[in-house]
Amino acid sequence: MKRKNWTRNRPWTFVLMTAILLAGCKGTGTQPAPAATAPSVAQGNGQNPSSSDVAGKTDRQSPLPEQQQRIAQLIAEVEADLKQGQASYRAGKLTDAKKHFDAAVDAMLASGLDIRTNSQLLDEYNHVLDVVNGLEMEALKQGNGFAPVEEPTPADVANDVTFAVDPNLVARARANLATTRSDLPLVINDYVAGFINFFANTKIGHNTLKHSLERSGKYRSMIQRVMTEEGVPQDLIYLAVAESGFQPQVVNRQSGAGGMWQFMPHGNYGLVRNGYVDERFDPEKSTRAYARYMKFLYDQLGDWYLAMAAYDWGAGNVQRAVQKTGYADYWELYKRNNLPGETKNYVPEILAAIIIANNKKQYGFDDLSIDPPVLTDTVKINYSVDLRLVADLVHADPRELMALNPSLLRMQTPPAEMLTEPFSLHLPAGTAASFEEKISLIPVEHRTAWRYHTVTADDTLASVARSYRVSVEELARVNHLQSDDTLQSVSALVIPAAPVIAPRRHTTYYRAHHGDTLVTIADRFGVSLSDLRRWNHLTGTHVRSGDRIRVTAPEASVHAPSSHSRAHRRQGKATRSKAAHATGSGSSHTRAQQAQSAHPQRKSKRSTSTTSSTKRKKTQK
Repeated sequence: MKRKNWTRNRPWTFVLMTAILLAGCKGTGTQPAPAATAPSVAQGNGQNPSSSDVAGKTDRQSPLPEQQQRIAQLIAEVEADLKQGQASYRAGKLTDAKKHFDAAVDAMLASGLDIRTNSQLLDEYNHVLDVVNGLEMEALKQGNGFAPVEEPTPADVANDVTFAVDPNLVARARANLATTRSDLPLVINDYVAGFINFFANTKIGHNTLKHSLERSGKYRSMIQRVMTEEGVPQDLIYLAVAESGFQPQVVNRQSGAGGMWQFMPHGNYGLVRNGYVDERFDPEKSTRAYARYMKFLYDQLGDWYLAMAAYDWGAGNVQRAVQKTGYADYWELYKRNNLPGETKNYVPEILAAIIIANNKKQYGFDDLSIDPPVLTDTVKINYSVDLRLVADLVHADPRELMALNPSLLRMQTPPAEMLTEPFSLHLPAGTAASFEEKISLIPVEHRTAWRYHTVTADDTLASVARSYRVSVEELARVNHLQSDDTLQSVSALVIPAAPVIAPRRHTTYYRAHHGDTLVTIADRFGVSLSDLRRWNHLTGTHVRSGDRIRVTAPEASVHAPSSHSRAHRRQGKATRSKAAHATGSGSSHTRAQQAQSAHPQRKSKRSTSTTSSTKRKKTQK
């Protein structure tokens, strides 16, 4: 069975190196001097670092210049996080290790110091890079670097498997089918029975399907509601078994297909994609796009099995196979070898998953521990806000908020000028009222930078100011206090923190297609033509099909989100209809328009035949 490579993002060390160099290119001039609407930078913690803290270049007896104090303090902080990261790595806690390594980089990026031109900071950067790169190479040999290894989908592990057909299993499956309730037509034949046998009676097949079905609990009720609203069969939920194993953020490294339903990054399917948001990763919005497209395929082909095959192979390919053979029947196309190996497996394995899910006890799946549904409060906002501020307001971990808002590419929601409708911000259940009350304390223009601090018994204005690197005077001013006031009767403080670069969580590039120009790409991603030219060192508007175009500012990629290893998927030949080119790739279509004219473009799921090139795409009406 061929191994396949999946990832959510870039390797950590690559992003680390890129981020530091880009930050160095900015220089100190990119952060304005403190003013009434911005904080002053704290001048250290009142203690002079030792000579070892500044690499032996300062005199212990002489007070350090202000800039040198800041550098020494920054290096000490970075080293502390680096050491904690190394300790976590040695303890086998890779996620914690990555968190500390990220914190070390964040401290350097948020300092406002010119890293590239300062020898001490550049030396520290090289030291961090050497340490982390060495550890990650070690970790990659054992798994997938600084990220938990995620298992493949049931469809992945079934790739290129020869299935034995057990007559007793076929007979039992047919008996179970008589009492199986499904809104899809179900059949039992040797092909379906082979997959049932694999999922029920092999360890890898059983465990992978089990975990996929358990994860489905997070989204089942939402998916069922959307299926009902869109008028498609409920059991179409099980295509997610083959597509993603109900994991909403997986990305195919080669094709760029992403999300629970594995939509390609290009094509107009009613999902917004820009520098801040990629709705392919939004479970509900992508599910609605999937349901509408499946309904379109069924209306076009008149058969659910053919619609499922078209979702995998492309409607145009299925239509040509039907025209060639004269059979509008999936099983006839299968038997006559008019389907690629991938699509031959695709429908039977989904039918096997449906039958098993509806007869769990009979096939040994009665011990499932279903994940609880994701419950959230949703607030509609028309301003940009940093998720770290949101985390402060609702007492949550920023990572929890990122998980609740998987469509966000940054730690920041889109600015007002990029919104065509309010952004739906998902919060932990029961926190919406508290969020609305507290966010009103932060001026709209500062919600991407300022923070909110809940006061504890030991806090003072000085300690809080030092913690957030702001001046006591500025902290007191924005909170209508005096610099020498106590916090005895204060429950919380607004923190006028300096702006930081909002990190992206997904790729910053777009692969140009036939018919694209810089104008259409700029419009699609909500950026200016001049910025697009500048970021890509281009003039004019012409781009060639296949060109890799940067669609966000280089400064955006400062974090290294967890990577995600999956099975290596063969890139097949792309098949796009003429109508796909005529439609364009704008993201401003309404969902009603999408239901009439959009076609999601998707990747090749996996390869089971060396002679079939089957990059999955959707064809347009």
